[in-house]
Amino acid sequence: MAIYLGIDIGTSGTKTLAIRPDGTLLGSAVAEYPCSAPRPLWSEQDPDDWWKAVVATVRRVVADNRLDPKEVRGIGLSGQMHGSVFLDAENRVLRPAILWNDQRTAAQCDEIERAAGGREALVRLAANPAMTGFTAPKILWFRENEPQLFDRCRKCLLPKDDVRRRLTGEFATEVSDASGTLLLDVAGRRWSSQLLSILQIDPALLPTVYESEEVTGRLSAQAAEQLGLTTDCAVVGGAGDCAAGAVGNGIVSEGLLSTSLGTSGVAFVHSDEVKIDPKGRVHTFCHAVRGAWHMMGVNLCSGGSLQWFRNALCMELARLPRGEGVSVYDLLMEEAAGVEAGAEGLLFLPYLSGERTPHADPFARGAFVGLTPRHGRGHLVRAILEGVVFSLRDSLAIFEELGVPILEVRATGGGAKSPLWRQIQSDAFGRTVVTVNSQEGPAFGVALLAAVGCGEYASITEACRATISLTGSQNPAEAARARYDALFPLYQKLYRDLKDDFAALS
Repeated sequence: MAIYLGIDIGTSGTKTLAIRPDGTLLGSAVAEYPCSAPRPLWSEQDPDDWWKAVVATVRRVVADNRLDPKEVRGIGLSGQMHGSVFLDAENRVLRPAILWNDQRTAAQCDEIERAAGGREALVRLAANPAMTGFTAPKILWFRENEPQLFDRCRKCLLPKDDVRRRLTGEFATEVSDASGTLLLDVAGRRWSSQLLSILQIDPALLPTVYESEEVTGRLSAQAAEQLGLTTDCAVVGGAGDCAAGAVGNGIVSEGLLSTSLGTSGVAFVHSDEVKIDPKGRVHTFCHAVRGAWHMMGVNLCSGGSLQWFRNALCMELARLPRGEGVSVYDLLMEEAAGVEAGAEGLLFLPYLSGERTPHADPFARGAFVGLTPRHGRGHLVRAILEGVVFSLRDSLAIFEELGVPILEVRATGGGAKSPLWRQIQSDAFGRTVVTVNSQEGPAFGVALLAAVGCGEYASITEACRATISLTGSQNPAEAARARYDALFPLYQKLYRDLKDDFAALS
């Protein structure tokens, strides 16, 4: 029986997993690597580290699980989005890759908006505003700040696509990851000749664009030998990590939205039509589903807010008798569960790291508002949980404003493990929140894409229906829902009231 690999090239490490066509997980492996910050606000990595991690994890998955290399028929690639790998004519890496979280390109973002005729004009062209993490500003920075190296540059690839180049020898990308370059005609699912002309970027610098399940090449003899596989192995387009994670959770049809509560928070909704926010508050990208798109809102400090509170104020709980062998998070959730919805008038703004959606404000700061002597630790934790969910509701409100239907919410990420946090989502969103059997994230999603590309399924929608099932659901409690509906406008107003003060404090 065939085996399919999913490889996710993340910022801190690479994960490789193997599945059967029915979604059965055969094994997985992870290899970590460093990220460097040679200057303040810079973030770089050595692409060779990604390749070494891919080789190590593929070999480990095959060997540890005694898989037959001849059965590995396809590979799907996922990875961190927006990064830039610059190659010369001999395919040598010219400089360390500039990553998604690098902040050096603020001036280039302004330059792009001016060249496009303003922010709204740029959003009409690229479906998104210029942001420091995106690829196009990095290309401009490279051209302006390291011109001698740039003159030798012949290709610019996204992280997972540089791995693809080493696997197959092909220069290729796919629509979901390409959407985050700010160089794609997102509606047309092809490179934007207009944007490339405006920014004076040679189209030859960019790889060929495919759909996510399309075969982009096969393992070269050299790569097959390094990986311990055979050349009878296709490599499909794959997807950027957010779209790949959504596929892995079955967000592949209209009406479905996923919320992910990790360090950051993501609200991701499938759309059968191109829906673009003219104000650029949420992103619109091509989905990994052929002929579909997705909208996405990102909050920078969701689970990170609770982690900050635990680390700064609550670690002594682990040393108390009732904390022995129990997670501090579990103890905090227990205390928060004893507090009614609304935390007795206490609100929390989860802007500890600035904010991205919907405010795009690096100066935004976290705040508790409404504190009284009545409030204890459980109230503070409850307010954090609710504030993070309100930050996701900001994105849902924009999706609804743009006419994107949301019938069901699928909770993912570390926060989804908490029944209380899932219930707060259900109450605040006014929708059923469900969990699914798939917990493997982007790597699982692109392994399914590989199975589709190799003919196991007619479409990724069919593949998800066959392999992903619901494991639980929670419905809104009417009293809590009404309380959150009353508090949400106050939560939104607090940012507007404090915006100038945040900037002054910064």
